[in-house]
Amino acid sequence: MARRLMRPGAAPTPPWRYRDAEDDYGATATPDWRDTDWSCELKRVDVDGTPVNYVDVGSGDEEPVVLVHGLGGQWQNWLENIPRLAQERRVLALDLPGFGLTPEPADGEISIPGYGRCVDSFCDKLGLGQVALVGNSMGGYVAAEVAIQFPQRVSRLTLVSAAGISSADTLQAPILTFGRVATALAANTMARHRQLAARPITRHMSLLLVARHPRLLKADLAYEGFFKGAGKDGFDDALRASLNYDFRDRLPDVKVPTLIVWGEKDSIIPVRDADEFERLIDDSRKVVMRDTGHIPMAERPNTFNDLLLDFLAESGPAEENEPADGESQAA
Repeated sequence: MARRLMRPGAAPTPPWRYRDAEDDYGATATPDWRDTDWSCELKRVDVDGTPVNYVDVGSGDEEPVVLVHGLGGQWQNWLENIPRLAQERRVLALDLPGFGLTPEPADGEISIPGYGRCVDSFCDKLGLGQVALVGNSMGGYVAAEVAIQFPQRVSRLTLVSAAGISSADTLQAPILTFGRVATALAANTMARHRQLAARPITRHMSLLLVARHPRLLKADLAYEGFFKGAGKDGFDDALRASLNYDFRDRLPDVKVPTLIVWGEKDSIIPVRDADEFERLIDDSRKVVMRDTGHIPMAERPNTFNDLLLDFLAESGPAEENEPADGESQAA
C-alpha cells in the first residue's frame, strides 16, 4: 500500500467557534484534581534500568487501571480522570521513557514494542497482576501492543483516539521534519508556557490540533496537562517509532473486551480510524463524542469518566453492551 503525505482529520476550529460548544465542554470533573497534593503521590520504580516516574492513587478490589499518555505527553494528561477513577479502583499513570520525568530508556531503544514491554514490566515490578489498560493517541498504540504481546496482562482495553492505523500509511520525512520543528519551538518557549496557557487566544493557537475548543480548557489544566510535557528528549524517536511500526495484521489477536473512544472532530487522527479498530478487534465497540478533538478525556472529562467506569464495571463481551446515553456522544 502506498504511503501518503498525511491522512488529515477534521480541520481545526476557528477561535470564535467556542461559543457554540456545549456546556460540558471543558467542565472540571468531580472530584476536582486541584484538591490533591500530587507531589505526595509521585513515585519512581526501576524498570529494566530506567527510573520510571508515576503516580499511584486509590484502591479497590477490582483490577487496577493503568493510564498511558500519548506522544509529547506525560502522566498529567489524565489529571481530570485520575481522582474519579480512584474513588473505585487503584489507578496508576506513568511517564513513558523519554517523557515527563522519566529519562530515555537505559538501552537507548524507543519503539512501540519496547514501550509495550516497558508497560508490562512496570506492572510486573509493582505486582499489579491483570490490569485495565487505557491509552490515548500513541499511548493507545502502546496499550494495544501490550494486549497483543502480553494477553494475560490485560483484562479490559480502552483506546482513546489511538494511533496505529493512519500512522502506518504516512510518509515519514515531512512528518519527522514537522516533529523536529515542533520540538525545537517547544524547547525554546518552555519558560513562556505558563503565559501561553493563561491567555485564551495563545492557548487556542498552541493546542488547536489537540483540542476542539482549546480556549475552553482551564488555563491551569492546559499548562499542567499539556504544555509542561512539550519538548522532551524522547519526542523525535517516539514519533519515528510510531511511523515505523505497523501492527494492523495483529490487531485481531486482541481478545479482551475493548472500548474505542474518539473525538468526532479529531484533527490529528481521523475518526475513521475508530471504525478500523472496531473492525479489526473482534470484541470491541466504539463511542464517538460530538464536537470533540483528540483528547476526549480532558475535553469532556465527566462524560469520559462515566463511560470508562461503566465499561470497566461490565462483564461479558464489549460488543454486547450498548454505550451509555450522553449529550456528548454520537454512536
